Amino acid sequence: MQRRDFLRNSLLGTAGLTGLGALANAAAAAPAAKAPVKLTILHTNDMHSRIEPFPEGGGQWAGLGGMARRAALIADVRAQEPNVLLLDSGDIFQGTPYFNFFGGELEYKLMTRMGYDASTLGNHDFDNGLDGLGRQLPNAGFPFLIANYDFSKTPLAGKFQPYKVFVKQGVRVGVFGLGIELAGLVGDKNFGQTLYLDPVAKAKEMVAQLRGPEKCDMVICLSHLGYKYDNEKLDDRKLAAQVAGLDLILGGHTHTFMDAPEPIQGPDGHAALINQVGWSGINLGRLDYEFAPGAKRGGLASAAVVPVRGAC
Repeated sequence: MQRRDFLRNSLLGTAGLTGLGALANAAAAAPAAKAPVKLTILHTNDMHSRIEPFPEGGGQWAGLGGMARRAALIADVRAQEPNVLLLDSGDIFQGTPYFNFFGGELEYKLMTRMGYDASTLGNHDFDNGLDGLGRQLPNAGFPFLIANYDFSKTPLAGKFQPYKVFVKQGVRVGVFGLGIELAGLVGDKNFGQTLYLDPVAKAKEMVAQLRGPEKCDMVICLSHLGYKYDNEKLDDRKLAAQVAGLDLILGGHTHTFMDAPEPIQGPDGHAALINQVGWSGINLGRLDYEFAPGAKRGGLASAAVVPVRGAC
């Protein structure tokens, strides 16, 4: 597959079956049994400006990654599945000369062409400061969701939203974002007067909004907090244990390669799943959920980590 063609659209055909005779007419008159709705979630984290694959002979990750290859995988999934959400958990910027030269423009434009539905912000997304981030936002045809950063006293006031609801075949999916504390990770001048708000409190607020007024069937957190720390620092596992009503946490920051999502029981007894797929676009995460008619929550049908490899 040539790079110039990597975003060629795939179309799905549909076919209907017409019954014959009185039996078919009777069946048509009867209420049809509702089939479960399938939702496919694809996700990435910590892409770090990895546009091209790692070079051959380049060590552990040789030949892996690359946005063209990822786009081909995503297109294949969309050609097979009717309801797909494509999400990212931050740190899109920084890591290759593409960022040094283009300042994030290429990353956002390629993600837009791939059809990302939403992302959150990572600490490295501030590496060119608030002005540098703001210059690139018009190149992103998808929203950045961040509930615990207050930009009201910065040039980026009003540029972000805390959550978004996606409707897939009648299933309402609420997605919100949480970012890590910037002080100590990012130079003060790069985040300016951005205020860091308590992630646990904001997560509880988001769940209440999404489960309540928004009537969501599923709640997803895009987190750049990190998967696990052996101290009191908040991570995805601690978040899941403290916040009721979460179904899925798609994480970032710690570059954790997980073979399968980890369930963590929340205060309501419901287990939230945590997943993270490494870094630099080496893997594409995939989780398939099924929502039975009338069910308040969907069930995980399958999960996979798809290596991004192969010729383009």
